[in-house]
Amino acid sequence: MGYSARRGFTNGKVSGAARQAEMQQKLMEMQEAMNAAQEHVEAQEFTASVGGGAVEAKVNGKKEVLAVTIKPEAVDPEDVEMLQDMVVSAVNEALRQAGEAMEKSMNNVTGGLNLGSLGL
Repeated sequence: MGYSARRGFTNGKVSGAARQAEMQQKLMEMQEAMNAAQEHVEAQEFTASVGGGAVEAKVNGKKEVLAVTIKPEAVDPEDVEMLQDMVVSAVNEALRQAGEAMEKSMNNVTGGLNLGSLGL
């Protein structure tokens, strides 16, 4: 056992306060990495098409719809419902891709930890 004017008598182990400070530092670093990963995904664009390319939707990582492209041959006045379904399908697929990319990016940073209980 040693003595230190700062820490008093110690047995060579790191104090609880030092461990807590180290943990807080690691959490701050992880939060910064998560923010950077999130910004990276939010800047990306995701595109999905359906109906053999008749309808295409483009979204960003913020899950905002940027564009919907409809080829003229997809427009059938007699079957508007099919066109509507294709638009919904394309948008949903592009949004799914964006969500999957965000989840993968966060898992890479956190190692798959569920940080929701920590408020992160």
